[in-house]
Amino acid sequence: MPKLNHVVIAGAGPSGLLLGTLLAKNLGIKVTLLDANTKIDDNPRAAHHAPSAVFDFHRAGIIDDVRAVGLHPKGVCWRLQDTTFLAGMGREPEQPSGTYAMVVLPLDRLGPLIVRHFESYPNTEILWGHKLVGVEQDENGATAVVETLEGEKKKITGDYLVGADGASSGVRTALFGKGYPGETLKAQIVATNVYLPFDERFGYWDSNFICHPTDWYMAAKITNDGLWRVTYGDSDGLSKEELMKRQPLRYEQILPGHPKPGEYKLISMSPYKLQQRCAPSFRVGKILLVADAAHLCNPFGGMGLTGGFADVGSLYDCFMGIHRDELDEDILDNYSKVRIGIWRDMIDPMSRENFHRLWDPEFKDKRDYFFRMCEKANDDPVWGKSVAESIPQIRHDFTQYFKSKQKKDTNGSKDTANGLLAENSAAA
Repeated sequence: MPKLNHVVIAGAGPSGLLLGTLLAKNLGIKVTLLDANTKIDDNPRAAHHAPSAVFDFHRAGIIDDVRAVGLHPKGVCWRLQDTTFLAGMGREPEQPSGTYAMVVLPLDRLGPLIVRHFESYPNTEILWGHKLVGVEQDENGATAVVETLEGEKKKITGDYLVGADGASSGVRTALFGKGYPGETLKAQIVATNVYLPFDERFGYWDSNFICHPTDWYMAAKITNDGLWRVTYGDSDGLSKEELMKRQPLRYEQILPGHPKPGEYKLISMSPYKLQQRCAPSFRVGKILLVADAAHLCNPFGGMGLTGGFADVGSLYDCFMGIHRDELDEDILDNYSKVRIGIWRDMIDPMSRENFHRLWDPEFKDKRDYFFRMCEKANDDPVWGKSVAESIPQIRHDFTQYFKSKQKKDTNGSKDTANGLLAENSAAA
């Protein structure tokens, strides 16, 4: 008999929407999404969806629509500020480039697409303008205490409550207070969306990381109609207003051709602080955390969005197992341990290295080694394609612990889910 009837998700961002769609489509349970905003966030944010994310786009039934409107990138490279090429991978892949090949679609366009899928299933609801102000729980379920734009207080209860409500998560704050363990890096970035044809004017690839001690940046094409994401660094001592005022100067200083405002069309911009943080636990009873509500990292290399979607895939596996009586509820403790371990051992160090590679002379040896790996990927197309299409270890498949998959070995002893989980808990 199915065990789940209703899951409440705080946060109608990409991770909350993807989890809700997976649950509604494949398990048929009631899903309620809550969001303090009145619409999808349209600030410049992540756009590149790695193979691990594409795996769950397939499971959610959205991949065909994503590919139909998304950009299929042809390569990523690193350059000096004068555009000198340093290294790159995958300039001209085969088309189609694989079941799980990366696709590019900005989150402000991905969000409405997932909303359409989510709302096409029965027993689904998005409550916009519902700010989470507290949580409650007992052995039977968890409750989101919310306040509407009109000041009305409501309580919405489900079997579980998932905090997918971003870096300033109300769910995480309710569980652990305002502290978020980790650090703020000594740099700020400004993410901009701009029409400026880097490929036509300067021979840029689809994604370009520019290495420089102070004027490092990323320029990546993010839509088929020629919109580019330019994300650059600036002093950590400047206010948000100062950063935004300096945008024309910074473009002129750092970009090839030293463009002035009349030579490009700026669509949007948003300053961000760079943070590396992780919550103490991703589970407290019937309440779970995913994505930015659970952990943060700098955006270079896309580890934040990729890690968030990997959380969603893992938690969906666990909910599916519980719903179908394939897993016991204590699998959620292991969800927390495994995902924290992956953040600590992969996401945090890899994202830091991606950032330091752009500007830090102390990372020269690591940068040179990384560039040699890029050359190997290009010189050995088979190996390079396997790397590009692999579903990286940032995912963790919790369906492997399903009771129906546990079989006796040749000695007749049982390779139990508990044994496998113990190994992963130790690793975490």
